[in-house]
Amino acid sequence: MKPEDIYLTDWRRIFIGEVPGEFYLELFIRAIIIYFLLMISMRLMGKRMSSQLGRNEMAALVSLAAAIGVPLQSPDRGLLPAAVIAIVVVFSERWIASKTYRSQDFEKVSQGNIDMLIKNAVIDLKTVRKVGLSRERLLSQLRVLGIKQTGTVERFYMEANGSFTLIEFSEPQPGLSIIPGWDMEFIGRHQLSEQVLACQTCGYTKELSLDNVVSCPNCHEEKWANAVT
Repeated sequence: MKPEDIYLTDWRRIFIGEVPGEFYLELFIRAIIIYFLLMISMRLMGKRMSSQLGRNEMAALVSLAAAIGVPLQSPDRGLLPAAVIAIVVVFSERWIASKTYRSQDFEKVSQGNIDMLIKNAVIDLKTVRKVGLSRERLLSQLRVLGIKQTGTVERFYMEANGSFTLIEFSEPQPGLSIIPGWDMEFIGRHQLSEQVLACQTCGYTKELSLDNVVSCPNCHEEKWANAVT
C-alpha cells in the first residue's frame, strides 16, 4: 500500500481491511484449523506445556504463535507452512525432553539450575543477586508462603522454571523478622530473644555478647537486632 492511499478516516480499511467479504468465511475455517493444530501440538509436547512453562516450553509456544499468526490473517498465505513449523517445534521439544531425561548435564544447559537462596535460616545474598532477585522480593515471597521470620526456613530454593520451594525446620529457631518495618502492630506481637542477635541484612544469628558491634561473617554488615522466636 502506498503512503498516499492511507487516510485516518478510512474506517472501512481500518476495520475491514482490503480483502473480499468471502475471506471472512475463509478466516473462520482457518481459525478452526489452526486452533486444533495448536492444541494437538501442545498435546504432543506433554503435560508441562499446559502447566508452568519453562524456557523451552515458552520458546516452543512463542514459535507456534508466530507460525500461526501469518496464515491466520494473510489471505495469500497457505496453512501448510504453519503445519511444517508446528511439526518442527513439536519434534524439537520432544527431542529436548528426551535428551534432558538421559543427561543431567544437558538438562542443566537447556533447563537451567536450581539455586539455593536460603540455607539454614541464612540468606545467600550472592546467589540472590546472581538470579536477579532483590532481597525485598525474596522476603515478600517468604511472606506469601506464610513465613514470619527466617529461623523457620531450613532451605529455600528457586527452581529452574522460576518457581520457589520452601523446606521448613521441624523445630524453628530464632531468626530475622521479615515483617515490613512499618507494620508496628504486627511486629509488636513478636517475642524477641534476649540471648540471640540476628543480622538485619542476611539473617545470620549469633549469641549475645559484650562486643556486639562486629561485622557479620556472612555478609560483613554491622546491623544487628534481637532475633525473633
